[in-house]
Amino acid sequence: STSLHGVFLDVLEMGVLITGASAIGKSELALELISRGNGLVADDIVELYRISPDTLEGRCPAVLKDFLEVRGIGVLNIRTIFGETAVRPRKLLKLMVHLEDHSNEQFSELDRLQVSATYQEILAVPIRKVTIPVAAGRNLAVLVEAAVRNFVLNQRGIDSTKEFIERQQKLMEDGI
Repeated sequence: STSLHGVFLDVLEMGVLITGASAIGKSELALELISRGNGLVADDIVELYRISPDTLEGRCPAVLKDFLEVRGIGVLNIRTIFGETAVRPRKLLKLMVHLEDHSNEQFSELDRLQVSATYQEILAVPIRKVTIPVAAGRNLAVLVEAAVRNFVLNQRGIDSTKEFIERQQKLMEDGI
């Protein structure tokens, strides 16, 4: 087992670990996702256990259970505020979402067509990793939910980026 820093959530029935630098907005993003009907597993410290050769389960340390700390507001008891359905005792880790601060210059230089998937190994288990640039005005909760939906499609063999590139190449070959 190991412990990681981040916020672990059940987003659209999928275990998602949100990581990023301190004060980047992980807890605020978690609060928005919870208010949209998703569930909190752990805030700040996530305990991960390898329960099979290719499966990790995330849990919350007992002392932090149900709590989310949001700068400027303080510590919130998510179970008390949002009810029983807003918290989960555990979840299988399937996707990591890394929040990264980007200036406008860096933002425009990002690889817009990510052709190859990125993974991070945790306890010798490769976990799919998506990096989302943080900038003013971006709706991170919608972006995280879209990343989860896209990951589900990828698991089913549907690759939107590949479809787009193939369609574009066909149009260029046809001279349109």
